[in-house]
Amino acid sequence: MRLLIVEDNEDLCQLLKEGFEEEGHSVDTAGDGKTAFEMAVNGGYDCIVLDVMLPEMDGFQVLDRLRDEGCNTPVIMLTAKDSIEDRVRGLEQGADDYLTKPFDFKELMARVNALVRRSSDQRRSMLKCGPLTLDPVARECRVGDIRIPLRRREFDILELLMRYENQVFSRDKIISHVWQKEYDGTSNVVDVHIKYLRDKLRPFNLDMMVVTVRGVGYKVTNPDGD
Repeated sequence: MRLLIVEDNEDLCQLLKEGFEEEGHSVDTAGDGKTAFEMAVNGGYDCIVLDVMLPEMDGFQVLDRLRDEGCNTPVIMLTAKDSIEDRVRGLEQGADDYLTKPFDFKELMARVNALVRRSSDQRRSMLKCGPLTLDPVARECRVGDIRIPLRRREFDILELLMRYENQVFSRDKIISHVWQKEYDGTSNVVDVHIKYLRDKLRPFNLDMMVVTVRGVGYKVTNPDGD
C-alpha cells in the first residue's frame, strides 16, 4: 500500500509515517496544502491521510481541488475540530472518512485498510486502453481473444500506467508502487521492464502506447486517440 500523509505537526507526521512503515507500507509526507496537492494529484497513492488545518491551503481546499482534477484516491480527513459542520463539509466535498484528534493509531490503520479494500473492490473491473484489456483480478492481458503473457513486474507496471492513463510516473514512483521495499538498486530496472513490455506489445502494434516522457518517466496513452 502506498500512502500520503499530510500533517503540519512534524512529530505527529513522523509517528504516523513510522507506524505505517512498520506495517510494511510505503509512505510519503507533506507538511502544507500546496505541496500535498501537487504530490497527491501526480502520485498514484492508494490512500491519503489529510489534516484539515494546514498552511498554504487547508485540507478542505486540497480535497476540493483534487476532486476537481478527477483524483478519486480515497481520503481520510484528520482534524481537532469535532463539529458536525466540519464533518459534513468534508464528506460533501468528497472525503471518504473522517477521524477526530486525538485518535488511536490502530483505529486509523483499520480505517485506512477499509478504505483501500473498498476502493480496490470498486476498481476490479477490467481496464481498457484502445484494443488492450487488462483484468487485475485474473491478471490477464488480452488483445481481443489473444492473451499476452506478462511477467509479474511487467503486469504491475502496465496496470499502474493503465489505471492512471495519461498520467506520467517517474521511475522512482514506479519502483515505489510496484516494487515497494523489495528493491534498493538503480531506477534503470524500470527501463528494462518497459522494454520487455513493449517487446510483447509490438506484435499488436501497441508498443507505442507506453510513452517515454523525456526527463520525467512513462505514461500510457490510448493508441486510438479516444
